Amino acid sequence: MLLRICLIIAILGGGGVVAVNFVMVKKAIETTIAEREDQKTHREAAEKELASTKKTLADTKTKLDATTKTLAQTKSELDSANGKVADLDKKNSDLTVKLKSAEDKRDGLQAELGKWEQLHLTPEQVIGIQDDLKKTKVEIAGVNAENKLLLAKRDDLQEQLDRLRGTNEVVVEPLGLKGNVVAVDPKYGFVVLDIGKDKGVLANGIMMVAREGKLIGKVQIARVDKTQSVANILPAWSRGEVMERDQVLD
Repeated sequence: MLLRICLIIAILGGGGVVAVNFVMVKKAIETTIAEREDQKTHREAAEKELASTKKTLADTKTKLDATTKTLAQTKSELDSANGKVADLDKKNSDLTVKLKSAEDKRDGLQAELGKWEQLHLTPEQVIGIQDDLKKTKVEIAGVNAENKLLLAKRDDLQEQLDRLRGTNEVVVEPLGLKGNVVAVDPKYGFVVLDIGKDKGVLANGIMMVAREGKLIGKVQIARVDKTQSVANILPAWSRGEVMERDQVLD
């Protein structure tokens, strides 16, 4: 009897322990399940947030790339604009210089116009005066040229007249005058010299003829041209035959 009672007590005690253990295990399982659900919820929220963050990061990178590209383009446009500004500054400076020059010319022309206005002449009258002045200058030049020709002709006529009159006046040629015989006419006894009026040769002047430092004879100038002259051989002073390339000197 006592043994049964002990077994019954033992069974009841064991059942109580089992019941207590079951309650505790169940509670632990429920807690674990709740924690796992909570962790799952947190993990899903974290994964969702991570995905959102990645998307935001991708969008931000795209925007950054676009911004970088826009910035580079803006910098290029800025550099181009700065270059255009520099060109415009240079053009402005050049135009300022030209404007100053034009203003100076304008002031000069206005001053010149003021002088003409004081003369009470119209532009047409001024143009007419200028044309008349040009014509007068041309006429004066023509008259001067004609005078030179007349003077040369007068001198030639005077020389011819002197020869016809047989004047014996001796003319002294310029000091240091030298020349050469370029032609000889032994039949008529005259020579052609390579010096003339441009060297100061005077008609009727007497010059010596020399060859290699020796006196050959003398000639008297008969006619003088601009660059040449004709001289008669003086027989009284002949020391030999006058030839081309002989030297003549005063």
